[in-house]
Amino acid sequence: MTAIVKVIGREVMDSRGNPTVEADVVLASGVIGRACAPSGASTGSREALELRDHDDSRYLGKGVLNAVANVNGAIAERVVGMDAAKQREIDDAMIALDGTDNKAKLGANAMLAVSLAAARAHADDQQMPLYQHIANLHGNTEPLTLPVPMMNILNGGEHADNNVDIQEFMIQPVSATSFSEALRMGAEIFHHLKKVLIAEGMNTAVGDEGGFAPNLPSNEAALAVIAKAVANAGYQLGDDITLALDCAASEFFRDGQYDLAGEGRAFHSEGFADYLGGLCDAYPIASIEDGMDESDWDGWAYLTKTLGSRCQLVGDDLFVTTTNILNRGIEEGVGNSILIKFNQIGTLSETLDAIGMAQKA
Repeated sequence: MTAIVKVIGREVMDSRGNPTVEADVVLASGVIGRACAPSGASTGSREALELRDHDDSRYLGKGVLNAVANVNGAIAERVVGMDAAKQREIDDAMIALDGTDNKAKLGANAMLAVSLAAARAHADDQQMPLYQHIANLHGNTEPLTLPVPMMNILNGGEHADNNVDIQEFMIQPVSATSFSEALRMGAEIFHHLKKVLIAEGMNTAVGDEGGFAPNLPSNEAALAVIAKAVANAGYQLGDDITLALDCAASEFFRDGQYDLAGEGRAFHSEGFADYLGGLCDAYPIASIEDGMDESDWDGWAYLTKTLGSRCQLVGDDLFVTTTNILNRGIEEGVGNSILIKFNQIGTLSETLDAIGMAQKA
């Protein structure tokens, strides 16, 4: 009864007000699995292709009617009759149908919406939580726990219209004994941060991901106001709360230099790695995402050598959830962590492949 009998695609709006692809996968049992394809504000150049219409008369060219047509046409024709329980076969069929290295024909957004909708349909048919179904697909038999949340409370870079170069400043409530406690701690610090910014005469408008987006004299100044908010909330920085950064360094890497326009200075690779090291010396930073440009492998190697024993060095734009790129990073000792985003690769099965490779490294 888990045979796919119908696939329906449509254009819907995402949380940023941009169109995206939503797909329904209907099973013979009557169960309907539904999923939408996500997308990011700052993206790696090697990500699978997100198919947009480029018709300036609709949604500033960001419409996805062509991708939706692929869902309702070629993809539906191929996967109807397949078994939703066989995720790998469904994903492999779409990959073969597309026939390109980067999902350029059908669009990663079209393929991913169907891939995730099929997973949801099977999970619902089996009356199983989706996370458990995905764990089963991955062969995970370990007890499942919620992670420590990383809460993005101050935005810069591509996520804000301000002068802060680093894209995300996050807090991690590491002393919390439950997710609900961690959520409460994060919310309290967020509201105390607003009070700190008001007291210092700063803007409390929020950025693209909901963090505050004030103008600040430096990236270190952003860490300083967060540290003050943590203390005002009654928590100990380093014991209760650690910090994390998403530099999104590719966004300010220009002509071989890391151009911190907000601070009026620029660095070559080793200098910027040392700059980040200085921030780690001053504050308990447990994780740095995309601390170097996605193509600066020498810079990444130096960053890993100097900071890899002290904190997570997360490859997002660097690895783009792609196994052949991740394998190079593992072999060359570049980075020590990976950010997983299934929109970067386009199917659930390929996403699980990247997770498995990282776990075995």
